[in-house]
Amino acid sequence: MGRTVALAVDLGASGGRVVSGSFDGRLLELEEVHRFENGPVSLGGELVWDLVRLWQEVVAGLRMAAARHGAAVKTVGVDTWGVDFAFLGADGALLANPVCYRDPRTRGMIAAAERTLPRAGIFAATGLQFMEINSLYQLLALKQRDASVLAAADRLLMIPDVFHWLLSGRAANEHTNASTSQCYDPQARDWAFGMIERFGLPRRIFGPLVEPGTSLGGLRADVAAETGLAGVSVIVPGTHDTASAVAAVPAAEPPSQRPDWCYVSLGTWALVGAEIDRPLVTPDCLARNFTNEGGIGGTTRLLKNVCGLWLVQQCRASWQRAGKEWAWEQLTALAAEAPPLGTLIDPNHPSLVAPPDMPDAIRKLARESGEPVPESTAAVVRTALESVAAAVRSTLEELDQLLGRRVSRIHVVGGGVKNALLCQMIADATDRPVLAGPVEATAIGNLLVQLLARDGSIDLRSVRAVVRDSFEITRFEPREPDRWAARLAGAAGGRGKRS
Repeated sequence: MGRTVALAVDLGASGGRVVSGSFDGRLLELEEVHRFENGPVSLGGELVWDLVRLWQEVVAGLRMAAARHGAAVKTVGVDTWGVDFAFLGADGALLANPVCYRDPRTRGMIAAAERTLPRAGIFAATGLQFMEINSLYQLLALKQRDASVLAAADRLLMIPDVFHWLLSGRAANEHTNASTSQCYDPQARDWAFGMIERFGLPRRIFGPLVEPGTSLGGLRADVAAETGLAGVSVIVPGTHDTASAVAAVPAAEPPSQRPDWCYVSLGTWALVGAEIDRPLVTPDCLARNFTNEGGIGGTTRLLKNVCGLWLVQQCRASWQRAGKEWAWEQLTALAAEAPPLGTLIDPNHPSLVAPPDMPDAIRKLARESGEPVPESTAAVVRTALESVAAAVRSTLEELDQLLGRRVSRIHVVGGGVKNALLCQMIADATDRPVLAGPVEATAIGNLLVQLLARDGSIDLRSVRAVVRDSFEITRFEPREPDRWAARLAGAAGGRGKRS
């Protein structure tokens, strides 16, 4: 049979790609067609996403894909990060650039929300981890200041919904990304309208939800003409990047069976979790600040957000501003030569969310925590990586307790798979084997949902069988678990002894 080509638009907080997937019915072959940078821009006192430039890059990538693959291209779908959104007005016009989750407008909004509805009530309605970046607190910040954009809004679209609207002309909310908003009820699999109305947010902006695999129809005529993609359908994948990444975990157990594995979707964030068949909305889950997010095929992703490679990314950016150009491989090689387990910090500490100088922020936090201060570049990077591994360990221990069993292996997927040093650190810290790969899990999950969708119905076993047949996995066995256990003994939250 001939090969069918699907296109994945995969947007992350630091960059985006257009990736083609060529499928012969058994094996998937990937090709990165176009890569571009992304990042929030300070505009008018707000930190926003440059939506116009991102759209131009997406169109450029689609045009390149048309030139390479022609009529073989049948579908396109978009995945992005969660929580951020934009508004359409009643006339269908985009009202403003979407604001970045790192904008300070949400500071203090969790406490403000709890004055209207206690934390337990919010969790009972949404089952979501409490983070100030969540869409709920962004919306409440707009309401608190009587923002005109909220008053004028007719429809809320999460970031991938915006791009699907630009591609197809159809406004639709896909449920895996909606589930990151803290405005979604994972048990009802719909918006948490009771809570939404309790907060006085406009019900009208929350539109009907669609499932991964849903077709939104063909490309808009102007987009088809500009890109050269005729006869291409817009198929909604798991639009939250982690939902797509978890779909590409090469596990063999069916989703209905209790999983003996967990995943770490490793990139800017490290999302540590398990795939379960129904939400776990319990007092223990609330106390541990875990989240229930929508998965593909009717599954739930029980997980917790841990800071991932953000620390190293921002260190590198700081050094670049100072005129020191470090390649990723150079920084990892330096860290590998640094003494192990010298300094451990809390990578989720508020001071590391968006500091002007990340290396200085790491040193300051180490000093305040009573840890040795990492002075050299190598020591700073080693501190960042080992601190992430320690945070994964403590989060996994909590996950075990929520599941009532110890998962036996960790599937690490995403861009962080390229960092073999960090993968080995996670194996050592957790004392469990790590199966690393595929690197392009998000794009793979996106593509396979498009290719294997049947009217919004997805068989995860079929998706994962293609992943196992198509991509190599690297195994990391624990080497020094005792050293890690000794270093972390008595530490709160998986941090260093003196933190």
